Amino acid sequence: MDRTARAFWLLAPGEGEIRPVEVPRPGPDDVEVRTLYSGVSRGTETLVFRGGVPESQFAAMRAPFQDGDFPAPVKYGYLSVGVVEHGPPSLLGRAVFCLYPHQTRYVVPAAAVTPIPDGMPPGRAVLAGTVETAVNVLWDAAPLVGDRIAVIGAGMVGCSVAAVLAQFPGVEVQLVDVDPARAAVADALGVRFAAPEEAVGECDLVVHASATEAGLARSLELLGDEGEVIEMSWYGDRPVRVPLGEAFHSRRLVVRSSQVGAVAPARRGRRSFSDRMSLALRLLANPVFDVLITDERPFEDLPRLMPELTGGELSSLCVRVVYGQQ
Repeated sequence: MDRTARAFWLLAPGEGEIRPVEVPRPGPDDVEVRTLYSGVSRGTETLVFRGGVPESQFAAMRAPFQDGDFPAPVKYGYLSVGVVEHGPPSLLGRAVFCLYPHQTRYVVPAAAVTPIPDGMPPGRAVLAGTVETAVNVLWDAAPLVGDRIAVIGAGMVGCSVAAVLAQFPGVEVQLVDVDPARAAVADALGVRFAAPEEAVGECDLVVHASATEAGLARSLELLGDEGEVIEMSWYGDRPVRVPLGEAFHSRRLVVRSSQVGAVAPARRGRRSFSDRMSLALRLLANPVFDVLITDERPFEDLPRLMPELTGGELSSLCVRVVYGQQ
């Protein structure tokens, strides 16, 4: 078998290309995966594409199977779905999810892939990494029955959080975004949509995922006394002002970060990374998540697609990348 695959590389900030890469022969504990789909994690990948990872975060921001170093050249990404063509009998022929960059074929340890549940369309599983992030933030946030919750920022992550929260008993969820087109997505997810100026306050919890100063400020305004903002946004090299004056202290408000690089402390002693990913894939059995996949492009289009997403010409939620027979 030809041991050459093709992968998408960032050559320099704002410039990418598809280049050949050598695929190693699998060892006894490895799997070889032929890629069917990958997903573009829009917020993080466009930040990487424009060269916005600060030097202090180079190590923290490495993807599990990243090649190269920030700012470039680097092979980056972590939403890959494929079929196991070599590996243990329990995985052979199975569709699996892996935190791998955009590449047509690859070899990884068998423990690095998670089987996709029977009956789930493999194309939906590109959302697994994003729903895993939603699981982690809700472990951090610990919403209670009947809570009033706002999710600010109707991107991939915010919508995934809203979709999971919609299944909590008695919870009132509003999805807040500046784009009125996101109202249709909120409706499909079964939650209320609001523009920032129309959002209802006195929230017990606000999940902020807009990656904007205005969104963070509005998050604090929407809290009830002693409420909490869970900050999911990562701003990269952009400075951010947080309004901690006026009533912030007297109302005893809280801003707390959440990041998927570690299992949330509330579950860290009892759940592993693989447990968290398996849960995300079980949640994806719900076909409502299909509404988050708004565009589809062939693998060969990645060098053109990434500048479109980074520059704002394309306002998709999740772009699913489709791979031909390799």
